[in-house]
Amino acid sequence: MVLGSYFSHKEGGDTAFTVEAPKIKFGSGALSEVGEDARALGVTRMALFVDPAIATLKPTEQVIGALVEAGVDHGLYTDISIEPTDASFKAAAQFVQEGGFDGVISLGGGSTMDTAKAANLYASHPDDFLAYVNAPIGAAKPVPGPLMPHIACPTTFGTASECTGIAIFDFVEMQAKTGIAHARLRPALGVLDPTVLETLPPMVVAANGFDVFSHAFESLTARPFSHRDKPLGPAMRPLSQGANPYSDIACQEAIRLIGGNLVQGVVDPTPETREALMFAGMLAGIGFGNAGCHIPHGMSYAVAGLVHDYQAEGWPAHHPLVPHGISVIVNAPSVFRFTGPTCPERHLMGAQAMGAETDGVAPEEAGALLADRIIEMMRATGVPNGLSGIGYSEDDLDRLVAKAGPQQRLLVNAPCPVSEDDLRGLFQDAMRYW
Repeated sequence: MVLGSYFSHKEGGDTAFTVEAPKIKFGSGALSEVGEDARALGVTRMALFVDPAIATLKPTEQVIGALVEAGVDHGLYTDISIEPTDASFKAAAQFVQEGGFDGVISLGGGSTMDTAKAANLYASHPDDFLAYVNAPIGAAKPVPGPLMPHIACPTTFGTASECTGIAIFDFVEMQAKTGIAHARLRPALGVLDPTVLETLPPMVVAANGFDVFSHAFESLTARPFSHRDKPLGPAMRPLSQGANPYSDIACQEAIRLIGGNLVQGVVDPTPETREALMFAGMLAGIGFGNAGCHIPHGMSYAVAGLVHDYQAEGWPAHHPLVPHGISVIVNAPSVFRFTGPTCPERHLMGAQAMGAETDGVAPEEAGALLADRIIEMMRATGVPNGLSGIGYSEDDLDRLVAKAGPQQRLLVNAPCPVSEDDLRGLFQDAMRYW
Protein backbone atom coordinates (compact mmCIF):
# COMPACT_ATOMS: atom_id res chain seq x y z
CA MET A 1 0.00 0.00 0.00
CA VAL A 2 1.34 3.41 -0.96
CA LEU A 3 0.51 4.77 2.51
CA GLY A 4 3.00 2.45 4.23
CA SER A 5 3.50 -1.17 5.18
CA TYR A 6 1.81 -0.67 8.57
CA PHE A 7 -1.45 -0.31 6.68
CA SER A 8 -1.14 -3.50 4.68
CA HIS A 9 -4.53 -4.98 3.84
CA LYS A 10 -5.89 -7.78 6.01
CA GLU A 11 -8.50 -10.17 4.63
CA GLY A 12 -11.89 -8.80 5.63
CA GLY A 13 -10.33 -5.57 6.88
CA ASP A 14 -11.48 -2.06 6.10
CA THR A 15 -10.28 -0.44 2.90
CA ALA A 16 -10.96 3.21 3.77
CA PHE A 17 -10.56 5.60 6.66
CA THR A 18 -12.54 8.71 7.53
CA VAL A 19 -11.07 12.10 8.35
CA GLU A 20 -13.08 14.13 10.84
CA ALA A 21 -11.20 17.42 11.10
CA PRO A 22 -12.15 19.79 13.94
CA LYS A 23 -12.51 23.51 13.33
CA ILE A 24 -9.85 25.24 15.42
CA LYS A 25 -8.77 28.79 16.20
CA PHE A 26 -5.29 29.03 17.79
CA GLY A 27 -3.33 31.98 19.13
CA SER A 28 -2.81 34.53 21.89
CA GLY A 29 -5.90 36.68 22.33
CA ALA A 30 -8.24 34.22 20.63
CA LEU A 31 -10.61 34.19 23.63
CA SER A 32 -11.49 37.82 23.00
CA GLU A 33 -13.19 36.78 19.75
CA VAL A 34 -15.64 34.18 21.06
CA GLY A 35 -18.59 36.57 21.08
CA GLU A 36 -18.30 37.15 17.35
CA ASP A 37 -17.70 33.41 16.91
CA ALA A 38 -21.01 32.73 18.65
CA ARG A 39 -22.83 35.21 16.46
CA ALA A 40 -21.32 33.66 13.34
CA LEU A 41 -22.80 30.32 14.45
CA GLY A 42 -26.23 31.92 14.78
CA VAL A 43 -26.35 31.67 18.57
CA THR A 44 -28.32 34.22 20.60
CA ARG A 45 -28.20 32.67 24.09
CA MET A 46 -25.25 30.62 25.30
CA ALA A 47 -25.07 28.09 28.14
CA LEU A 48 -21.67 29.08 29.53
CA PHE A 49 -19.93 26.21 31.36
CA VAL A 50 -16.96 27.42 33.42
CA ASP A 51 -14.56 25.48 35.65
CA PRO A 52 -15.25 26.86 39.16
CA ALA A 53 -11.50 27.20 39.76
CA ILE A 54 -11.27 29.88 37.08
CA ALA A 55 -14.71 31.51 37.46
CA THR A 56 -13.16 34.68 38.92
CA LEU A 57 -10.04 34.71 36.76
CA LYS A 58 -9.13 36.63 33.61
CA PRO A 59 -10.19 33.99 31.02
CA THR A 60 -13.78 34.02 32.33
CA GLU A 61 -13.82 37.81 32.32
CA GLN A 62 -12.58 37.77 28.71
CA VAL A 63 -15.23 35.33 27.54
CA ILE A 64 -18.13 37.05 29.29
CA GLY A 65 -16.92 40.42 28.03
CA ALA A 66 -16.71 39.09 24.47
CA LEU A 67 -20.25 37.69 24.65
CA VAL A 68 -21.66 40.91 26.06
CA GLU A 69 -19.88 43.02 23.46
CA ALA A 70 -21.29 40.85 20.67
CA GLY A 71 -24.81 41.05 22.12
CA VAL A 72 -25.01 37.33 22.92
CA ASP A 73 -26.99 36.50 26.06
CA HIS A 74 -25.68 33.79 28.38
CA GLY A 75 -26.44 31.76 31.47
CA LEU A 76 -23.52 30.74 33.71
CA TYR A 77 -22.99 27.19 35.01
CA THR A 78 -20.07 26.45 37.33
CA ASP A 79 -21.21 23.27 39.09
CA ILE A 80 -18.55 21.23 37.26
CA SER A 81 -17.15 18.07 38.85
CA ILE A 82 -13.44 17.50 38.36
CA GLU A 83 -13.55 14.06 36.74
CA PRO A 84 -17.32 14.22 35.98
CA THR A 85 -19.83 11.61 37.08
CA ASP A 86 -23.12 10.38 35.68
CA ALA A 87 -24.86 12.58 38.28
CA SER A 88 -22.95 15.72 37.28
CA PHE A 89 -23.70 15.08 33.59
CA LYS A 90 -27.41 14.74 34.37
CA ALA A 91 -27.47 17.96 36.42
CA ALA A 92 -25.74 19.87 33.62
CA ALA A 93 -28.18 18.52 31.04
CA GLN A 94 -31.10 19.72 33.17
CA PHE A 95 -29.56 23.22 33.26
CA VAL A 96 -29.42 23.34 29.47
CA GLN A 97 -32.88 21.84 29.02
CA GLU A 98 -34.46 24.46 31.26
CA GLY A 99 -32.45 27.50 30.17
CA GLY A 100 -33.80 28.32 26.73
CA PHE A 101 -30.34 28.12 25.14
CA ASP A 102 -29.46 27.72 21.48
CA GLY A 103 -25.72 27.24 21.95
CA VAL A 104 -23.10 26.03 24.42
CA ILE A 105 -19.69 27.40 25.34
CA SER A 106 -17.22 25.67 27.66
CA LEU A 107 -14.23 27.25 29.41
CA GLY A 108 -11.98 24.95 31.40
CA GLY A 109 -10.24 21.60 31.17
CA GLY A 110 -11.51 18.30 29.84
CA SER A 111 -14.02 17.92 32.68
CA THR A 112 -15.72 21.18 31.74
CA MET A 113 -15.71 20.53 28.00
CA ASP A 114 -16.96 16.95 28.44
CA THR A 115 -19.73 18.15 30.77
CA ALA A 116 -20.84 20.67 28.14
CA LYS A 117 -20.82 17.97 25.44
CA ALA A 118 -22.99 15.64 27.50
CA ALA A 119 -25.38 18.42 28.54
CA ASN A 120 -25.73 19.47 24.91
CA LEU A 121 -26.44 15.89 23.85
CA TYR A 122 -29.10 15.07 26.44
CA ALA A 123 -30.76 18.47 26.10
CA SER A 124 -30.86 18.15 22.32
CA HIS A 125 -31.91 14.49 22.18
CA PRO A 126 -33.32 13.37 25.56
CA ASP A 127 -33.12 9.65 26.26
CA ASP A 128 -32.33 7.20 29.01
CA PHE A 129 -28.90 8.15 30.34
CA LEU A 130 -27.24 4.85 29.42
CA ALA A 131 -28.62 4.91 25.89
CA TYR A 132 -25.64 6.84 24.48
CA VAL A 133 -22.96 5.45 26.83
CA ASN A 134 -20.28 3.18 25.37
CA ALA A 135 -20.92 -0.57 25.42
CA PRO A 136 -20.82 -2.82 27.36
CA ILE A 137 -21.85 -0.42 30.15
CA GLY A 138 -24.38 1.41 27.97
CA ALA A 139 -26.24 0.76 24.71
CA ALA A 140 -23.92 2.91 22.54
CA LYS A 141 -26.90 4.34 20.67
CA PRO A 142 -25.82 6.61 17.78
CA VAL A 143 -26.61 10.29 18.28
CA PRO A 144 -29.76 10.73 16.17
CA GLY A 145 -29.24 14.29 14.93
CA PRO A 146 -27.25 17.53 15.17
CA LEU A 147 -26.55 19.21 18.51
CA MET A 148 -26.53 22.91 19.36
CA PRO A 149 -23.31 24.74 18.35
CA HIS A 150 -20.61 24.25 21.00
CA ILE A 151 -17.58 26.53 21.31
CA ALA A 152 -14.93 24.76 23.43
CA CYS A 153 -12.24 26.93 25.05
CA PRO A 154 -9.63 24.83 26.88
CA THR A 155 -7.71 26.33 29.78
CA THR A 156 -5.45 23.27 29.94
CA PHE A 157 -3.83 21.40 27.05
CA GLY A 158 -3.98 17.70 27.85
CA THR A 159 -7.40 16.31 27.06
CA ALA A 160 -7.87 17.91 23.62
CA SER A 161 -11.59 17.57 24.22
CA GLU A 162 -12.10 20.55 21.93
CA CYS A 163 -10.96 18.32 19.04
CA THR A 164 -12.88 15.13 19.75
CA GLY A 165 -16.35 13.64 19.85
CA ILE A 166 -15.69 11.94 23.19
CA ALA A 167 -17.01 12.75 26.69
CA ILE A 168 -15.61 10.78 29.64
CA PHE A 169 -17.17 10.33 33.08
CA ASP A 170 -17.15 8.17 36.22
CA PHE A 171 -20.11 5.81 36.41
CA VAL A 172 -20.27 5.83 40.20
CA GLU A 173 -22.49 2.78 40.63
CA MET A 174 -19.90 0.55 38.92
CA GLN A 175 -16.80 2.43 40.12
CA ALA A 176 -15.89 2.57 36.44
CA LYS A 177 -14.78 5.24 34.03
CA THR A 178 -16.51 5.17 30.67
CA GLY A 179 -17.81 7.66 28.15
CA ILE A 180 -19.86 8.63 25.14
CA ALA A 181 -18.26 8.70 21.70
CA HIS A 182 -19.84 10.04 18.53
CA ALA A 183 -18.74 12.48 15.84
CA ARG A 184 -21.70 14.77 16.59
CA LEU A 185 -20.29 15.50 20.04
CA ARG A 186 -17.28 17.23 18.47
CA PRO A 187 -17.51 20.99 19.17
CA ALA A 188 -18.37 23.32 16.32
CA LEU A 189 -15.27 25.37 17.18
CA GLY A 190 -12.27 24.96 19.47
CA VAL A 191 -10.62 28.20 20.64
CA LEU A 192 -7.08 27.69 21.94
CA ASP A 193 -5.39 30.67 23.58
CA PRO A 194 -1.95 29.72 25.01
CA THR A 195 -1.98 32.63 27.49
CA VAL A 196 -4.50 30.71 29.64
CA LEU A 197 -1.75 28.26 30.64
CA GLU A 198 0.20 30.91 32.59
CA THR A 199 -1.37 29.98 35.94
CA LEU A 200 -1.22 26.17 35.66
CA PRO A 201 0.65 24.53 38.60
CA PRO A 202 3.71 22.45 37.62
CA MET A 203 2.12 19.04 38.29
CA VAL A 204 -0.91 19.98 36.22
CA VAL A 205 1.44 20.84 33.34
CA ALA A 206 3.22 17.50 33.76
CA ALA A 207 -0.05 15.50 33.81
CA ASN A 208 -1.36 17.37 30.79
CA GLY A 209 1.85 16.88 28.85
CA PHE A 210 2.04 13.16 29.48
CA ASP A 211 -1.61 12.80 28.52
CA VAL A 212 -0.79 14.52 25.22
CA PHE A 213 2.11 12.15 24.64
CA SER A 214 0.03 9.09 25.40
CA HIS A 215 -2.83 10.26 23.17
CA ALA A 216 -0.38 10.68 20.32
CA PHE A 217 1.66 7.53 20.80
CA GLU A 218 -1.31 5.26 21.45
CA SER A 219 -2.86 6.55 18.22
CA LEU A 220 0.39 6.03 16.34
CA THR A 221 0.60 2.42 17.53
CA ALA A 222 -3.11 1.59 17.43
CA ARG A 223 -4.31 -1.30 15.33
CA PRO A 224 -4.17 -0.15 11.68
CA PHE A 225 -7.54 0.86 10.25
CA SER A 226 -6.98 -1.77 7.54
CA HIS A 227 -6.90 -4.54 10.17
CA ARG A 228 -10.26 -3.62 11.67
CA ASP A 229 -13.23 -5.50 10.24
CA LYS A 230 -14.78 -3.71 7.30
CA PRO A 231 -18.07 -2.14 8.47
CA LEU A 232 -21.39 -3.12 6.94
CA GLY A 233 -21.74 0.47 5.75
CA PRO A 234 -19.88 3.78 6.03
CA ALA A 235 -22.12 4.99 8.85
CA MET A 236 -20.94 2.00 10.92
CA ARG A 237 -17.27 3.00 10.80
CA PRO A 238 -16.26 3.76 14.42
CA LEU A 239 -14.96 7.09 15.64
CA SER A 240 -11.82 5.33 16.90
CA GLN A 241 -11.00 3.67 13.59
CA GLY A 242 -7.37 2.78 14.33
CA ALA A 243 -4.05 4.15 13.17
CA ASN A 244 -4.28 5.88 9.81
CA PRO A 245 -1.96 8.07 7.72
CA TYR A 246 -3.83 11.29 8.56
CA SER A 247 -3.54 10.78 12.32
CA ASP A 248 0.08 9.67 11.98
CA ILE A 249 1.13 13.10 10.71
CA ALA A 250 -0.41 14.98 13.65
CA CYS A 251 0.74 12.44 16.25
CA GLN A 252 4.38 12.39 15.22
CA GLU A 253 4.67 16.17 15.51
CA ALA A 254 2.80 16.19 18.83
CA ILE A 255 5.29 13.67 20.28
CA ARG A 256 8.24 15.72 19.03
CA LEU A 257 6.86 18.89 20.66
CA ILE A 258 6.26 17.11 23.97
CA GLY A 259 9.73 15.57 23.92
CA GLY A 260 11.33 18.96 23.35
CA ASN A 261 9.23 21.13 25.67
CA LEU A 262 7.56 19.23 28.52
CA VAL A 263 10.36 19.19 31.10
CA GLN A 264 11.04 22.90 30.62
CA GLY A 265 7.31 23.58 30.64
CA VAL A 266 7.18 22.09 34.14
CA VAL A 267 10.39 23.40 35.71
CA ASP A 268 10.95 26.72 33.91
CA PRO A 269 8.08 27.62 31.57
CA THR A 270 8.24 30.36 28.97
CA PRO A 271 5.59 31.72 26.58
CA GLU A 272 7.24 29.69 23.83
CA THR A 273 7.02 26.40 25.74
CA ARG A 274 3.38 27.04 26.65
CA GLU A 275 2.55 27.71 23.02
CA ALA A 276 4.37 24.53 21.95
CA LEU A 277 2.61 22.41 24.57
CA MET A 278 -0.85 23.71 23.70
CA PHE A 279 -0.19 23.19 20.00
CA ALA A 280 0.99 19.63 20.75
CA GLY A 281 -2.22 18.97 22.66
CA MET A 282 -4.27 20.15 19.70
CA LEU A 283 -2.33 17.96 17.26
CA ALA A 284 -2.69 14.91 19.49
CA GLY A 285 -6.42 15.61 19.74
CA ILE A 286 -6.71 15.63 15.96
CA GLY A 287 -4.75 12.37 15.90
CA PHE A 288 -6.59 10.36 18.54
CA GLY A 289 -9.90 11.91 17.54
CA ASN A 290 -9.56 9.91 14.31
CA ALA A 291 -7.45 6.93 15.42
CA GLY A 292 -8.31 6.33 19.06
CA CYS A 293 -6.25 5.35 22.10
CA HIS A 294 -5.68 1.88 23.49
CA ILE A 295 -4.19 0.06 26.50
CA PRO A 296 -2.80 2.86 28.73
CA HIS A 297 -6.11 4.70 28.58
CA GLY A 298 -8.08 1.50 29.14
CA MET A 299 -6.00 0.82 32.23
CA SER A 300 -6.24 4.42 33.38
CA TYR A 301 -9.99 4.24 33.86
CA ALA A 302 -9.52 1.50 36.45
CA VAL A 303 -6.75 3.46 38.15
CA ALA A 304 -8.89 6.59 38.40
CA GLY A 305 -12.09 4.77 39.36
CA LEU A 306 -10.60 2.73 42.22
CA VAL A 307 -8.53 5.50 43.82
CA HIS A 308 -7.86 5.04 47.54
CA ASP A 309 -6.79 8.29 49.20
CA TYR A 310 -4.37 9.87 46.71
CA GLN A 311 -4.61 13.63 46.26
CA ALA A 312 -2.46 15.25 43.60
CA GLU A 313 -0.67 18.53 44.13
CA GLY A 314 -2.32 21.32 42.16
CA TRP A 315 -5.86 19.90 42.13
CA PRO A 316 -8.74 20.67 44.52
CA ALA A 317 -8.46 18.49 47.63
CA HIS A 318 -12.20 17.88 48.09
CA HIS A 319 -11.87 14.13 47.64
CA PRO A 320 -9.29 11.50 46.58
CA LEU A 321 -8.41 11.91 42.92
CA VAL A 322 -5.92 10.52 40.42
CA PRO A 323 -5.84 13.13 37.63
CA HIS A 324 -6.35 11.67 34.20
CA GLY A 325 -2.88 12.36 32.81
CA ILE A 326 -1.26 10.72 35.82
CA SER A 327 -3.58 7.71 35.70
CA VAL A 328 -2.49 7.21 32.08
CA ILE A 329 1.25 7.75 32.26
CA VAL A 330 1.85 5.49 35.29
CA ASN A 331 0.80 2.61 33.01
CA ALA A 332 2.54 3.71 29.82
CA PRO A 333 6.11 2.39 30.31
CA SER A 334 4.76 -1.06 31.20
CA VAL A 335 2.46 -1.07 28.17
CA PHE A 336 5.01 0.09 25.62
CA ARG A 337 7.46 -2.62 26.67
CA PHE A 338 4.60 -5.03 25.96
CA THR A 339 3.57 -3.55 22.58
CA GLY A 340 7.12 -2.85 21.39
CA PRO A 341 7.58 -6.15 19.52
CA THR A 342 4.33 -5.62 17.59
CA CYS A 343 5.51 -2.50 15.75
CA PRO A 344 9.13 -1.82 16.78
CA GLU A 345 9.73 0.79 14.09
CA ARG A 346 6.95 2.96 15.51
CA HIS A 347 8.24 2.57 19.07
CA LEU A 348 11.70 3.54 17.87
CA MET A 349 10.18 6.57 16.12
CA GLY A 350 8.44 7.58 19.35
CA ALA A 351 11.58 7.16 21.45
CA GLN A 352 13.58 9.31 19.06
CA ALA A 353 10.89 12.02 18.99
CA MET A 354 10.90 12.07 22.81
CA GLY A 355 14.66 12.68 22.82
CA ALA A 356 16.15 9.21 23.25
CA GLU A 357 19.36 8.22 21.45
CA THR A 358 18.39 5.54 18.95
CA ASP A 359 21.64 4.88 17.06
CA GLY A 360 22.48 1.19 17.12
CA VAL A 361 19.28 0.21 18.93
CA ALA A 362 17.94 -3.15 17.75
CA PRO A 363 14.23 -3.42 16.90
CA GLU A 364 13.59 -5.76 19.81
CA GLU A 365 14.86 -3.06 22.19
CA ALA A 366 12.57 -0.30 20.90
CA GLY A 367 9.78 -0.70 23.48
CA ALA A 368 12.21 -0.76 26.40
CA LEU A 369 14.06 2.30 25.07
CA LEU A 370 10.83 4.29 24.86
CA ALA A 371 9.77 3.13 28.33
CA ASP A 372 13.12 4.21 29.79
CA ARG A 373 12.81 7.65 28.20
CA ILE A 374 9.29 8.10 29.58
CA ILE A 375 10.50 7.09 33.06
CA GLU A 376 13.39 9.58 32.79
CA MET A 377 10.92 12.38 32.00
CA MET A 378 8.52 11.25 34.76
CA ARG A 379 11.33 11.59 37.29
CA ALA A 380 12.40 14.98 35.90
CA THR A 381 8.87 16.35 36.26
CA GLY A 382 8.00 14.87 39.65
CA VAL A 383 5.37 12.38 38.48
CA PRO A 384 4.64 9.54 40.96
CA ASN A 385 6.62 6.30 40.73
CA GLY A 386 4.09 4.08 39.03
CA LEU A 387 0.95 2.73 40.68
CA SER A 388 2.65 2.42 44.06
CA GLY A 389 3.25 6.18 43.97
CA ILE A 390 -0.51 6.84 43.90
CA GLY A 391 -1.45 4.38 46.61
CA TYR A 392 -1.87 1.01 44.89
CA SER A 393 -0.26 -2.31 45.77
CA GLU A 394 -0.28 -5.89 44.52
CA ASP A 395 -3.37 -6.43 46.68
CA ASP A 396 -5.30 -4.27 44.20
CA LEU A 397 -4.44 -6.29 41.09
CA ASP A 398 -7.68 -8.28 40.93
CA ARG A 399 -9.85 -5.17 41.14
CA LEU A 400 -7.74 -3.24 38.65
CA VAL A 401 -7.97 -6.06 36.10
CA ALA A 402 -11.71 -6.44 36.68
CA LYS A 403 -12.30 -2.74 36.02
CA ALA A 404 -9.98 -2.45 33.03
CA GLY A 405 -11.29 -5.55 31.25
CA PRO A 406 -14.64 -4.01 30.19
CA GLN A 407 -12.90 -1.11 28.41
CA GLN A 408 -13.14 -2.98 25.13
CA ARG A 409 -13.59 0.16 23.00
CA LEU A 410 -9.98 0.94 23.89
CA LEU A 411 -8.45 -2.50 24.34
CA VAL A 412 -9.53 -3.81 20.93
CA ASN A 413 -7.78 -0.80 19.37
CA ALA A 414 -4.40 -2.05 20.61
CA PRO A 415 -1.82 -3.33 18.11
CA CYS A 416 -1.96 -6.80 19.66
CA PRO A 417 -4.54 -8.84 21.62
CA VAL A 418 -4.78 -8.11 25.35
CA SER A 419 -6.03 -10.83 27.68
CA GLU A 420 -6.91 -10.54 31.36
CA ASP A 421 -3.62 -12.27 32.16
CA ASP A 422 -1.84 -9.66 30.07
CA LEU A 423 -3.59 -6.88 31.96
CA ARG A 424 -2.55 -8.41 35.26
CA GLY A 425 1.06 -8.51 34.12
CA LEU A 426 0.91 -4.92 32.88
CA PHE A 427 -0.52 -3.63 36.14
CA GLN A 428 2.08 -5.65 38.05
CA ASP A 429 4.93 -4.18 35.98
CA ALA A 430 3.49 -0.68 36.42
CA MET A 431 3.64 -0.81 40.24
CA ARG A 432 7.03 0.91 40.37
CA TYR A 433 9.74 1.97 37.95
CA TRP A 434 12.62 3.16 40.13
